[in-house]
Amino acid sequence: MAVCKTCFRHCDIPEGRAGFCGARVCEGGAIRPRYYGELSALCLDPIEKKPLRRFYPGAVILSAGSFGCNLRCPFCQNHDISAPDEQAHMTARRLSPEELSRAAASCAERGNIGLAFTYNEPLVGWEYVRDTAKLVHERGLVNVLVTNGTAEIPVLEEVLPHIDAMNIDLKGFTERYYRDVLRGDLTSVKSFITRAVMDCHVELTTLIVPGENDTEEEMRALSAWVAGLKNADGETVGPHIPLHVSRFFPRWRMTDRDATDVKTVYRLAETAREHLLHVYTGNC
Repeated sequence: MAVCKTCFRHCDIPEGRAGFCGARVCEGGAIRPRYYGELSALCLDPIEKKPLRRFYPGAVILSAGSFGCNLRCPFCQNHDISAPDEQAHMTARRLSPEELSRAAASCAERGNIGLAFTYNEPLVGWEYVRDTAKLVHERGLVNVLVTNGTAEIPVLEEVLPHIDAMNIDLKGFTERYYRDVLRGDLTSVKSFITRAVMDCHVELTTLIVPGENDTEEEMRALSAWVAGLKNADGETVGPHIPLHVSRFFPRWRMTDRDATDVKTVYRLAETAREHLLHVYTGNC
């Protein structure tokens, strides 16, 4: 048995078993990544799909996903890979860090700028992200991380030197919502974002779920907090951090409510603009 310190959960994992995320296992009394080099998806995407709006706009980026996630968002659109069954990874495409970095380079003639780690939660397999991102940088390409931001800071420090841009989910701004609905931890996300913006281009995404995080009061608190973030030199950069305010559609285990009213998304985007300069609406 060993304790996994990848995220806030600190799962105590018995020998031969996996933790909550399904992606980290205990073998020989040590924690290791279960799906190292196993890809669930590989696709050349517009950079705006990550979403990133102020990082190489108009570019495309090779996007790779694996398996597992340490949250349980009931509306997850990628639940088949974020919470896979035992056989899901058997059909995975297997690429070493060298092979994936080479694949990214081979797409350069199609306008590819680098590699995005996305689709599932990449940091449940942070070793693969770190090892591959290093090689991508050596090839003169950029790395993007799309994450829920709940990894512990030492894990972030392992990958941060090799990441050029992140989109981080700031899914709401109440501990209740993170704890009871997402099975996450807001404090961890805030710490992760605070550290990431010091050394990386960061954009944030908030999915507006009816009845959960759709009040002006919560958006005002969220955007005010973002506006106070500082870079490594202590300069306030928060107002310049892009925020994507996105529309919810019923998915997976949350089909008991309607899609978010478009007017609500626009209204909350306007609320966020009281504090932030770059606010975008999504899924509208």
